[in-house]
Amino acid sequence: MNSSGVQVLLFFAILTIASLSVEAYDPAPLQDFCIAVNDTEAAVFVNGKICKDPKSVTADDFYYAGGLNESRQVTNPLGSKITLVYDEILSGLNTQGVAIARLDFDLEGLNPPHLHPRGAEIFLVLEGTLYAGLINSNPADPNGKNPFFAKILNAGDIFVFPRGMIHFQYNIGKTKAVAIAAFNSQNPGVMTIAKSIFGSEPSVPPHILAKAFQLDDDKLVEHLQSLTWTGNVN
Repeated sequence: MNSSGVQVLLFFAILTIASLSVEAYDPAPLQDFCIAVNDTEAAVFVNGKICKDPKSVTADDFYYAGGLNESRQVTNPLGSKITLVYDEILSGLNTQGVAIARLDFDLEGLNPPHLHPRGAEIFLVLEGTLYAGLINSNPADPNGKNPFFAKILNAGDIFVFPRGMIHFQYNIGKTKAVAIAAFNSQNPGVMTIAKSIFGSEPSVPPHILAKAFQLDDDKLVEHLQSLTWTGNVN
């Protein structure tokens, strides 16, 4: 794919996410939690941030020279690296409701099952071949199976991951793969399922997880909790 084609696809991805709008009684939270206080001296935040005086704003507040066009070295055992540009990296994103990320996959690299609690994602493959999957929420029938949607994605293909849904991407191609993800949140958040369950601090009591996973004893859970769980987002 030539550079002009990539630029067109990137523009389409960002434009699509930016055009999404949702009306609700309460605005979607942009923090994991906010503890209410009656202290009038406490700091007041807007979307988790204190706003800069508009008179001191410069072009650099809207600019990120992160070289998202350049490949990233993958060093974790998952075989994938995510470079996320969100409000902590680019302050001009605050209150704008958008973020973007570059995803690099080594051979057989995996972006493991995870979810974004505060944002939907539109995913664009730039290079390589990825197997992408999405698991739907629990069906009304308590004995029913959760629907699973999956697709093989090649360069130029797009897949949408709704907010809060478990999803993943896996490199099944013979070369490294690159993708761009755009979100309709300045801070979509991420919860990697395995890392969250088995790598929490403090650990979830093993007997709780053993029962949840219908295991006969706690030994497997204790083994999984003893492992080093690493992320892939920078």
